[in-house]
Amino acid sequence: MAPKSDSAEGIVLNFVNEQNRPLNSQNVADSLQKYNLKKTAVQKALDALSDSGKISFKEYGKQRIYLARQDQFDIPNTEELDRMKKENLKLQEELEESKRAINEVEGEIRALQTNLTMEQICAKEAKLSAEVEEMEEKLKALRDGVTLVRPEERKAVQDFYQESITQWRRRKRMYKDVWDAITENSPKNLKEFKEELGIEYDEDVGVSLQSFSEMAPQGKRQKR
Repeated sequence: MAPKSDSAEGIVLNFVNEQNRPLNSQNVADSLQKYNLKKTAVQKALDALSDSGKISFKEYGKQRIYLARQDQFDIPNTEELDRMKKENLKLQEELEESKRAINEVEGEIRALQTNLTMEQICAKEAKLSAEVEEMEEKLKALRDGVTLVRPEERKAVQDFYQESITQWRRRKRMYKDVWDAITENSPKNLKEFKEELGIEYDEDVGVSLQSFSEMAPQGKRQKR
């Protein structure tokens, strides 16, 4: 008589048949923990099933290896195996096709999620329209000959810029005179000495007096 499916023997028998591979008692006990079966109960069930001939076993020293009885399974012939292989290959291809389709759909979903909502589009349109209107007003003022910067303001900026260039040139000259006087008879490497003192030239920080001088108004430039 077959054991009840919900009994320890029934659960163990079903598991061994489903796995259809060599198993020891520890393998079975580990896999059936969800049924709250202890290893002793699993071992007892395996022994009872093997003694009754419902499963087979082989002994390797002190350890028993349990197997499902193979006579209960329909073993496919060569033709059936070939057919199953072809079906498996076809299913694999269908699976890959389904994965590609899923990836395409997920890509479309991600693209749609990055699109602006209608509310966001309206808000952006209103902002851009306001910016365009403001620029058009400035352009119209320039075309109509409206002076946006008063002459006195322009002159003040130009004078300040020119004075800054003059002071810059003067300080460079003063520094060079002092540096030449200090290092004239110095045995030290001048580059290393400069780094030791933490001195940085204009070029070290990416600026050039010449380039700034060239931006001054033509009539304001000083000859070097």
